[in-house]
Amino acid sequence: MSSHVVHSGATPFAADFGDVRAEFTALTSAAGIFALSSRVKIAVTGGDRVRWLNGMLTNNVRDLPVAWGIYAFLLNPQGHILGDLYAYNRGESLILDTDQAQLEKILAHFDHYIIMDDVELKNLSEELNTIGIAGPGAAEKLHQIGLEARDLQPLQCANQEWRDSPVTLVRTDNPAVPGYELWCAPDHSQALSEALINAGAIPAGTSALELLRIAAGIPRYGQDIRERDLPQETEQDRALHFAKGCYIGQEIVERIRSRGAVHRKFTGFEVVGSLPTLGTKIQLDNRDVGEITSAASLPAPDGEFRAALGYIRREVASPGKKLQAGDTQLSVAIVPFAQVFPQ
Repeated sequence: MSSHVVHSGATPFAADFGDVRAEFTALTSAAGIFALSSRVKIAVTGGDRVRWLNGMLTNNVRDLPVAWGIYAFLLNPQGHILGDLYAYNRGESLILDTDQAQLEKILAHFDHYIIMDDVELKNLSEELNTIGIAGPGAAEKLHQIGLEARDLQPLQCANQEWRDSPVTLVRTDNPAVPGYELWCAPDHSQALSEALINAGAIPAGTSALELLRIAAGIPRYGQDIRERDLPQETEQDRALHFAKGCYIGQEIVERIRSRGAVHRKFTGFEVVGSLPTLGTKIQLDNRDVGEITSAASLPAPDGEFRAALGYIRREVASPGKKLQAGDTQLSVAIVPFAQVFPQ
């Protein structure tokens, strides 16, 4: 399927199952199932875990109810982004979920700041597998095999059982399609996946997931979010909490908030012509005003829709604004890209 080009810095696990268009369509119109092999869970335990983690992340851990999660950044003292993750309150522990590629860097940063704190970190890779299912029909497929997801809100967890084995069901926060994660013991993940496939879920590979990420306008750390970027530039307000108290990098975040917006913002672009490569400068009247960080040709109901993500100066970021990226014409667009998703 050479028309479905993806420029990605992600490491593939299972790139596709033979038809990327069909897999992407399942994720946007029906139900697609996928392995989340590139994600890793970290358990944070100990009596000081809530206070300590609240001082490490940009979002509010202190007031996080049991069975709920948040998205957050990890910053250095200069306010630059060292990583991103989800944190879930599981009662006796906090569970962190992040990309495998970030694990070593995040653990090293955490270890540096555990001094006299009653905090322990444990990599759960050997104990938990994660299966993802996304699409308008995802909750129904889960219901068909005996798991109830229909009342879950984004980033809410539910402890359930499937064939006498515990499963944690988590609603994801993708703004474009409903999605769920199933955390289970490694020796149950294959049977759980097969049951969902037998119920009609379509296997989807990392190529289709990358298309969905770009279609939804979700930045990936290491590609769309880099250490040189500031939190407010990413447009991920869901990662920030301004009344939670002190944390590493908070002074810079607060200074930006009190003095006004940063000069750049993360946004989407509709592409006319060939896809721009990553790092291509965006220009207006031969002047650099931004750069491309992701680009893909997306299957859409009316044919191919070429899209890109990247950063642009705020003063030229109005939707519909015409720009250039090399020989390619761009229009500033709102994400998620509505043209890609069935109405």
